[in-house]
Amino acid sequence: MRIALVVPGGVDRSGEHRVIPALLALIRRLAASHDVHVFALNQDPTPGQWQLEGARVYNIGAGHTAVRAVRTIASLHRAQPFDLIHSIWSGALGLVAVIAGRICGVPSLIHVAGGELVALRDINYGGRLSWRGRLREAVVLRATSRITAASQPVIQSLAALGLRAERVPLGVDLDTWRPRAPVRRVAGATARLIHLASLNLVKDQTTLMHALSLLRQFGETFQMDIVGEDTLGGAVQALAASLGLSAQVRFCGFLTQAALRPVVEAADIMVLSSRHEAGPLALLEAAVAGVPTVGTAVGHIAEWAPDAAVAVPVADACALAGAVRQLLGDEDLRLQIAKTAHERAVAQDADYTARQFESLYESLTAARRYTK
Repeated sequence: MRIALVVPGGVDRSGEHRVIPALLALIRRLAASHDVHVFALNQDPTPGQWQLEGARVYNIGAGHTAVRAVRTIASLHRAQPFDLIHSIWSGALGLVAVIAGRICGVPSLIHVAGGELVALRDINYGGRLSWRGRLREAVVLRATSRITAASQPVIQSLAALGLRAERVPLGVDLDTWRPRAPVRRVAGATARLIHLASLNLVKDQTTLMHALSLLRQFGETFQMDIVGEDTLGGAVQALAASLGLSAQVRFCGFLTQAALRPVVEAADIMVLSSRHEAGPLALLEAAVAGVPTVGTAVGHIAEWAPDAAVAVPVADACALAGAVRQLLGDEDLRLQIAKTAHERAVAQDADYTARQFESLYESLTAARRYTK
């Protein structure tokens, strides 16, 4: 098949920095059997093209991005037709996929992968904040040929809007992120925690810092590694210092996958505090590496709890601290949750993701052939 894949970014020509590992894994697998062309709306401000993971990447560049993306797809389609248009994320990207699909006369598929269906007004986050956003999502998600989403909570949100979707998690590439069975903690050792997320308001590191402060007050000895790009200008670091956590919390910034792996393997628990997630990939990567997750009840954390994750209410620092403390105090439970999570993440890896999408592609193109 000839596939047009619309993405926000995550496909830097380096293949290492400013990339989304699960997205690269999907592209690599699709490109092994199909002619894949990737249209990145927000990778770089300057337009450009490059090869990556066996696919051709078209960086649209800044300025009227959606319009130029549609024109680029339509132009390439006239030269050699695409079989379908697939958008990873809805919103403006989904709009590009739907319009391009209509112009080209081919099916479109939208994967809801972020905050397209939410409205968190106090932090100005979500695709449904404005009437324009709500209208766009209503039109786009009803006009597309098929909808998928990473986790059951997002499927349920779509169902509440009268939309049917299929669950397709963006799995981990086991070729580059190798499975490791859970490892028993050394008795009496300092607890090692990790938080893998960009520092931003939706990831809610404010709740995380307050939870860590409570954990220290409970008498727990721990070291927390926070890995991710800082988009808040040092506000989280300042909060950590004001709470007296400078000795317990290390801010690592962005790490490549190779540099990240030993930090994850050293951890006893992944701690996530997001107010919304469609995934997250961090839980899946931790699970593959044998590390269980304690986090807020969003995305995979909500659907995996209680057997394969520990979920607590959103923005509840006391509950988050208590759940971490409980898991640190019950090694058999920590290992059992880690084992179940490991098995699930390995079973639903990047190969699984690619097979699911390819099955949908075949269904969509077969239906189109039948109706011609």
